[in-house]
Amino acid sequence: MSLKQKTLRGMAWSFIDSFANQGFNFVVGVILARLLSPAEFGLVGMLVIFIAVSQSVIDSGFGRALIRKKNCTFEDCCTVFYYNLAVGIVIYAVLFFAAPAISLFFDKPQLKLMLQVLGINVIIGSVGAIQRILLIKKMNFKLQTKISVAATLVSGAVSIGMALSGWGVWSLVFRSLIQTCCTSVLFWRWNPWRPRRVFSAASFKELFGFGWKLMVSGLIDTTYNNVYGLIIGKFFSATELGYYSRAQSYSMLPSQLLTEVVQRVSYPALSTVQENRQRLKAAYRKLIKGTMLISFVVMLGVAAAAPSLVVFLIGEKWLPSVGYLQLLCFIAMLHPLHALNLNMLNVNGRSDLFLRLEIIKKLLVIPTIVIGIRGGMIVLLSGMIVNSILAYFLNSFWSGRMVGYPVQEQLADILPLFGIAAATGMAVYSAGLILSAQPAPAILVAQSLSGAAVFGMLMNVVKVDAFMEMKTLIKGKLFAARQGGIQHGEV
Repeated sequence: MSLKQKTLRGMAWSFIDSFANQGFNFVVGVILARLLSPAEFGLVGMLVIFIAVSQSVIDSGFGRALIRKKNCTFEDCCTVFYYNLAVGIVIYAVLFFAAPAISLFFDKPQLKLMLQVLGINVIIGSVGAIQRILLIKKMNFKLQTKISVAATLVSGAVSIGMALSGWGVWSLVFRSLIQTCCTSVLFWRWNPWRPRRVFSAASFKELFGFGWKLMVSGLIDTTYNNVYGLIIGKFFSATELGYYSRAQSYSMLPSQLLTEVVQRVSYPALSTVQENRQRLKAAYRKLIKGTMLISFVVMLGVAAAAPSLVVFLIGEKWLPSVGYLQLLCFIAMLHPLHALNLNMLNVNGRSDLFLRLEIIKKLLVIPTIVIGIRGGMIVLLSGMIVNSILAYFLNSFWSGRMVGYPVQEQLADILPLFGIAAATGMAVYSAGLILSAQPAPAILVAQSLSGAAVFGMLMNVVKVDAFMEMKTLIKGKLFAARQGGIQHGEV
């Protein structure tokens, strides 16, 4: 199978995996939001940063180093497995004994036991990490899809049952724990790789040389992505954090879906052509244009439809989260672009530059947090938008230099796409204003149809490369399927 076929197949299964997983999580989240209060979501939100940072130590660095390495040995895999397991146990011990101090910091006594139970995720996740890494390296996203969907369905069903039975915030805690447990068990059940008692110091040194910078970068990035929840929980309230966490989950749903698909497939695929600069640039440019066309249109559409969307999904008690959702959409739309630019640094082996950039970008966040604490939530979120734009220029400057795709060329490619998305978003927003007195479902249908009509018209007039290639590909697939049906007498 050629690289192109492997990449397209991997992209398709990765999309199905992310779409199904995020889709089921979304449905479960909607049901739980109707059953639980914003304050209960806020309590879990206070602990997210500690679990996320802990998992980042396990997920980052060594895994990417193993994926990037062309000739991995069995000793390499065993070394990463035992490293992950040891680190997972140590981190859980730290979380367990730090739980009382963390609950005291937020002045929420119930957080102590919640963190001690939720922290078990770290050990369970460390056991299954190597299996996931090996499947990514093989670009076997089909098996990952089966595993993630099964784990999401089981954990979602249990958490909804617990919420209906009056377990409150514990239904959210056990949802996360059961999902991680199911995922790790299924990885070991369906993936044949098994470790032996092998730990190679030479392998550890080699992988550590590349991976430690990515691990530190991942820690910085994860801390940054979750520090706002910590700040809101400490200086505002659990209810306010609940509104923010729901808004963030809905803004990140399409963005994260797109980012996961592109990042998981593009990194191993681009790594195979890292020595051919011309091919690398062509693939890189095509990925950016296609990805950002989707990201701009979807995120601006969600921002424009936010009021009716929130009421339709989780009810009027969540209306205070609408403004947060609209602002967070402007941040989320750039996430796939950040991921692609940073992927290029990893593909070229520049984990040192990756780390330096992460440190610089996160230092710029400090003034935003200080001003946001004094100015309130809207000021805090507006500062996050400014930081996201600055981060793009830093990322794209260095990654662009590596493949001859500078910032100005990137902007020339993506700004027209933003203009098309803005016109689509205006159509969606206008439909919402005109039909504001109608029920939320009717408004959403009208907004979707208006946006789709304007987008389709603009695409055919402007003839954007990414859209035309996608259109040609779909037509070709349909024609091939039809020809195949005719040959088999299916007329």
